[in-house]
Amino acid sequence: MKQFLVNSVGRLDMICWVLVVIFFCGCSLMFNGNFNQSFIAAGGVVLVMILIGLSIEVIIETLKDVKGLGTITGFITNGPELVCLIVGLVAGDVLFAASTPLGSNFMNPILLFTAALASGVLLKTLKTNWKYSLTCIFLTAGLAVSFYAIPIAYHIYWVVTGLIVTGVLFLKRPPEEVEESPEEEVVAKWCMVPAIVVLITAGYFLDPVVSFASEQSHAPKGVIGFFVLATLSSWPEFKCCLALLNRRKYLAAILNITVSNITNIWLAIAGVATYLFVTVS
Repeated sequence: MKQFLVNSVGRLDMICWVLVVIFFCGCSLMFNGNFNQSFIAAGGVVLVMILIGLSIEVIIETLKDVKGLGTITGFITNGPELVCLIVGLVAGDVLFAASTPLGSNFMNPILLFTAALASGVLLKTLKTNWKYSLTCIFLTAGLAVSFYAIPIAYHIYWVVTGLIVTGVLFLKRPPEEVEESPEEEVVAKWCMVPAIVVLITAGYFLDPVVSFASEQSHAPKGVIGFFVLATLSSWPEFKCCLALLNRRKYLAAILNITVSNITNIWLAIAGVATYLFVTVS
């Protein structure tokens, strides 16, 4: 277990942690923010990132011999989006509730590309079921854009269209092969349950912690929105892609992103349906 934890932390992780601290502390010095609070907040962001990374590694290690690994991780890494959706629905704001899962549909493909580039397997990843990947990414991104392009009164038609399109995409996803590993079990199967709980909890708290760090450092909102919030809030998907690609599971990494995009549409559909039901009632 000790060796597994050591192997789960790579050079890229440590570089990202250092960059996070430098970014927030540097902004606090440049824009007259609170340096001490910025340093503490940046440390909190790094801590959450570590928890997310370790939980992802544990989940993948426990499921490494299970067929459909990419599909399963695609569902699991959407746990933080599910929590944000529920919070938005409780607040009575359907647009806010759907914004987190729908917004992830644009960031997920970028994360897959970045993870493949960082792992040195970009061409191999791009060649793996590229027709399905591009079709799924463009259609789910198009559904996300159309959600905001139509009035709320017509969202019921968006729900029907979304169910049909994503249903077909999910059923047509390429099958994954089971790769049996002769290695001894390093992580017990029961560890997956607490790992999922940690992943969802840490993923939910990542955004508030980053927001607090940005407030203390007085970092420019434009930079925060594009670099920090958009990237770090999708850290679970990025770490999952890295872990799968490092294991040479190219199709699983692709399905992690495509199924995540499909699930994001389903979450938005569930949010709209719940909102319409409550409104009518």
